[in-house]
Amino acid sequence: MKILFKPSLSLLALAILSGCATTPSGPRIDTSLSAKSQSSRAKFVIVHYTVSDLPSSIKILTQQVVSSHYLLTNEAEPVTYRLVDETRQANHAGVSNWRNYTLLNSSSIGIEIVNPGFTMDANGVRTWYPFPQKQIDALIVLLKDIVARNQIPPENILGHSDIAPGRKQDPGPMFPWFQLAQAGLIQWPDAGRVTALKPVYLAQLPDIVWFQKRLAQFGYATPQSGELDTATRNVLVSFQMKYRPAFIDGTPDAETAALIDVLTTPAAKAP
Repeated sequence: MKILFKPSLSLLALAILSGCATTPSGPRIDTSLSAKSQSSRAKFVIVHYTVSDLPSSIKILTQQVVSSHYLLTNEAEPVTYRLVDETRQANHAGVSNWRNYTLLNSSSIGIEIVNPGFTMDANGVRTWYPFPQKQIDALIVLLKDIVARNQIPPENILGHSDIAPGRKQDPGPMFPWFQLAQAGLIQWPDAGRVTALKPVYLAQLPDIVWFQKRLAQFGYATPQSGELDTATRNVLVSFQMKYRPAFIDGTPDAETAALIDVLTTPAAKAP
């Protein structure tokens, strides 16, 4: 005798659902423990200008090979876009060096600021474009947030020109680094010490070896050739754009020497 079993609709539905259920994939990770010895992936912040208007900047930074973590617009009320999560690498630094670090994409956060950069006339003279104050105000707020979360020291907030002298000029001599110094974000040479040292170097300018060693000590990838070669001039231009933007010809003069000396020599402590 055959016994026929006709499952109910509810049993059939249960069987179908059971068959569709998926088993979680990947390893089971217990996150209840955390190592004391760890730090942020980001060691540096690199500031750039886009050399493009806002629509072009958005297109380039979202659809092409180059990218940045943040894009700061030049609108009347600037907007800060996050284009790449800080935990991931953006492609903004390229071939770059600072102190013992190379190829800084993997260890930095990139900020692109919408700014045309410069125009050049028929005689090769550049006209640099300023940055609206509201744009700088928004940048300072962003930088303070990044610095606080990633414990980035003042000496590691840099321009693209600092990490790629000669190859890059951004954010250029119109960028107001001094405002960042006033906000406690970057190192700045003490004006009194610079004034006191300038006559010393007017009387006796150090040789190129001194300039090259001190610039390398500060962080720049500087040749140690003993010659005022093109690469050394490029480093001097980058340094001057940041700390002495009124005159950026790459000449190792007395004022530049005084600035370098103050930035590379700790101030004497009062007794």
